[in-house]
Amino acid sequence: MGAPDGDCLGPYRLLSPLGAGGFGEVHLALDPEGRTVAIKILHPHVAADEGALTRLAREVEAMRRVQGPHVAEILDASLTGSRPYLATRYVQGRPLAAVVSGDGPIRGDDLVRLARGLAEALAAVHSAGVIHRDLKPGNVILTDGEPVVIDFGIACMLDSASVTTSGAVLGTPGYLAPEILEGGETGPEADVFSFAATLAFAATGRHPYGTGPASAVGYRVVHHEPDLDGVPPWLEPLLRECMVRDPAARPPASMLLARLGAAAPVVRVAAPPLPAFAAAESREPLQETAHRAPRGASRGGGVHSLTTREWRPGRGRRSGDRTPEEVRERRRAVIHRRWVVGTGLLVALTAAAAKSPLPEVSLLLLTIYGAVMLVDGGVALLARQNRPRLAVDLAGAGGSIALWFVLGAFFSPLTLGLALATVVFVLVVILLSS
Repeated sequence: MGAPDGDCLGPYRLLSPLGAGGFGEVHLALDPEGRTVAIKILHPHVAADEGALTRLAREVEAMRRVQGPHVAEILDASLTGSRPYLATRYVQGRPLAAVVSGDGPIRGDDLVRLARGLAEALAAVHSAGVIHRDLKPGNVILTDGEPVVIDFGIACMLDSASVTTSGAVLGTPGYLAPEILEGGETGPEADVFSFAATLAFAATGRHPYGTGPASAVGYRVVHHEPDLDGVPPWLEPLLRECMVRDPAARPPASMLLARLGAAAPVVRVAAPPLPAFAAAESREPLQETAHRAPRGASRGGGVHSLTTREWRPGRGRRSGDRTPEEVRERRRAVIHRRWVVGTGLLVALTAAAAKSPLPEVSLLLLTIYGAVMLVDGGVALLARQNRPRLAVDLAGAGGSIALWFVLGAFFSPLTLGLALATVVFVLVVILLSS
């Protein structure tokens, strides 16, 4: 079910793969307005499970209501056809697992921001009636010090016999609540347990139930206390309460932020708010959608061990912050520069080849090209467009004349004629192939 770069999936153009997991392949893509999104293309064994897709379709609208600066919003989804996919906001940053593994435990104000951000994300997810079920360090992306939770709702919605027997691991031992490991029902309380386990890992740099075979880790979760040695005193009591065996004894997600506010030290440096993905136009109530599940889909590692990098079609503001008119204007400017350079080279080569046998034709070509460039630049100037366009036109006209002079002085008409024929042949082949 792999998709090559440049392939189109619905209204999205795939740019490059980000990773793969038990549920699908994650691709970086552009939406119709030129904004970056994450696309998860479901694996064939998942796409063939009609029951799982039906459950996912029923919950899609609920998951689309989950919004906030600390969640990767679900933007769109198509669960029909040969390649069902999910689209979410693409988040630039590093997974929490990679940050802690590479830089060590998170301390001080950074830990406060992480705890509060995760609490806000979990409250937003639960208030929409969605359960994450696989909250873990690999499903938390840190961007400018702020956490963003990815993959909410997907694992729970795709929990079915045919999916799990196909190799997908629904959850990570050590971060799954004991009631899940014992075969019980998954509720919001399980996410609260995972929230605490994730924070314990961030604060200590160790998995709270150790490492080893999944069965051994699962046994510790059910029968042992978590290892919270090194967790700051202001955070440890809350984590212990969130990781108790009895789900009913855990505080609800709606209370976590208040509890943290009462216990956590004051953050000295406030981080700028995480920009929301400007995707209001794409949130039509029709299509079934799902998140950047792409990333979280990656339940076997892959993308979670990498540093992500936002793809930007140019410098300056990120593509998602540009208006559609700005995107179109930028594309027009790129096309114009390429046209000026390409036609200038072709005119200069043609005029140089005709310089000796047909000097009048040579001068006529240069004159016509120069006049066209001057007219185009004048129109752009009168229309109050950017001056760079006029500069490009003038540079194109002057460059073609200089190139004509150099080519005519150093190369014979036969050599130039052969070069011109080769260029024309290549252009024809490119046009036909495209």
